[in-house]
Amino acid sequence: MHEDRQSWAVKGADITRELRGILGITDADCELLKRVQPAARDAAPKMVEEFYEALLSNPLTSEFITDRDRLAATLASWFAELFCGNYDDAYANKRLAIGDVHVRIGLPIRYPLAMLAVIGKHGERLAAAHGEATVSAFRKVLALDVATFNQAYENNQLNHLAELTGSERLARRLLSGG
Repeated sequence: MHEDRQSWAVKGADITRELRGILGITDADCELLKRVQPAARDAAPKMVEEFYEALLSNPLTSEFITDRDRLAATLASWFAELFCGNYDDAYANKRLAIGDVHVRIGLPIRYPLAMLAVIGKHGERLAAAHGEATVSAFRKVLALDVATFNQAYENNQLNHLAELTGSERLARRLLSGG
């Protein structure tokens, strides 16, 4: 039987602080990425076009696209924010909220995770123009976003199971096979 894990107590914006440490996101990384943000804003429309081209070509993903213009603006903003240089509590809460929206509409997690290939390609191309250290910094922040995004899905599962069982601790034990 699993003991309670200390990691289970990490919630909300504390997740980003924890992950920043694990990923080794430094102030220097933040500064490097912040310098790229204007270029990211300029590059966002091309990334968004490729992103939606892939989604709309698949009937299983296209059924989730209800307001392409609004979603495209949100995606472009999110992409530029990867280069904001400030990965604080507000940043974490915004990322968790984005994940919550995906959960609420019933979007299987495989789709947003697969689409990270498009985001990663465009982000790495931008970062590469500023050197390998910037590419490394981008990869760290993208990993931060992926982990935070996944947390929203995990939180949803955990909350539903905790509601059914009456105990978050029991829900965590059940999810971990204990």
